[in-house]
Amino acid sequence: MTDMLKGIDACIFDLDGTLVDSMWVWVSVDEEYIRKYNLRKPDNFHAGMEGMSYTETAQYFLDCFPTLPLTREEIMEEWTLMAHEKYMTEVPLKKGVKEFLLTLKAQGKKIGIATSNSREMVTDTLEALGIGELFDSVRSACEVSAGKPSPDVYLVAAEDLGVSPDRCLIFEDVPMGILAGKNAGMRTCAVEDEFSREQADRKRELADYYIQDYDDIKNGTYEVLCG
Repeated sequence: MTDMLKGIDACIFDLDGTLVDSMWVWVSVDEEYIRKYNLRKPDNFHAGMEGMSYTETAQYFLDCFPTLPLTREEIMEEWTLMAHEKYMTEVPLKKGVKEFLLTLKAQGKKIGIATSNSREMVTDTLEALGIGELFDSVRSACEVSAGKPSPDVYLVAAEDLGVSPDRCLIFEDVPMGILAGKNAGMRTCAVEDEFSREQADRKRELADYYIQDYDDIKNGTYEVLCG
C-alpha cells in the first residue's frame, strides 16, 4: 500500500478525534454539566484533562470541584447518559476510515482500539457505525493503571493482538496520545482534528507521520516527520 505500513503488523487507533469526529460532544457535555451544577472552571481546565481515562477525568472533576455532591461513578454514569445519544446519531467516521480499515483487513493486519473513553461508549459507537466486527481488540484506559501518556493501554492492546510493540503503528489526534504510543515503543501517526488544531506543531514534533485524513494514506500524500 505505502511505506507507512512497511514492517507493520498491527494498527491501533484512538477513538475520539482519530477514528470519529466526536470531540465536540465532550465540549458540549462539559459545558452543560458545568451549567447544571453552577460550577466555575479553573484556568486551563480542558487542557488539564488531555489524555486522561474516563475514570481519571471524573476524578479530575471531583478534584477541581470539591463541592460537587456526586461520586466518581455517578459522574461517569451521568456523562454517559448525556453523551450516548449524540454518539449513536450524530458522530461520523473520519474521512476515509472505513476504506482504510478494510484495506488493513485485506492485508491481514491486526486492528485495535486504545481509547480514553469508556468501553461501553466505544462498543456502542462502533456498532452504530457498522464497523465493530473489523476490530480484533478494543481496550479502554479505564482498564489499566494509568491513562495516556502512559503506554499501558497501547501495550495491553498490542498484547491482545499478539504483536510486538515495534511492529505496531498507532493513530492519535492529541500530543498526550502520541506520547503514549511513543512510550510504548510504537510508530506514531498524528491525525488532523479541528479540536487539536492549535497543537498541530507539537503533534508534528512528536509523531512519525501526519495525515489530514485517511485518504492521505491511500494516496501517499501523508507527511513523513522526524518523530
